[in-house]
Amino acid sequence: MDKQNITIVEAQQMVDHWIKTVGVRYFSELTNMAILTEEVGELARIIARKYGDQSFKKSDEQYNMADEMADVLWVLICLANQTGVDLNEAFLKNIEKKTLRDIDRHRNNEKLI
Repeated sequence: MDKQNITIVEAQQMVDHWIKTVGVRYFSELTNMAILTEEVGELARIIARKYGDQSFKKSDEQYNMADEMADVLWVLICLANQTGVDLNEAFLKNIEKKTLRDIDRHRNNEKLI
């Protein structure tokens, strides 16, 4: 498969199309929230072992960090689609909020210098 760049809008559309043609229907929002939590936990497990103090176990070999991040993104997109959230718009507003709120905060943080 060729690598391609897609927008957040396109990602939301691709997930929606997949759900409606392959996945039959969305799981409930509550189920997807539980799945999101599970996927974040799987990602955390890899990061804790790769960058933290824990060592890998034989059962950890099946995990792939990029794939786990994609799983988190997938379920987040499902939740956005189900709840009517435009992630592109939400992300842009979030960047603006963080920029206005934190314009000097991090530059003035002695812990980061």
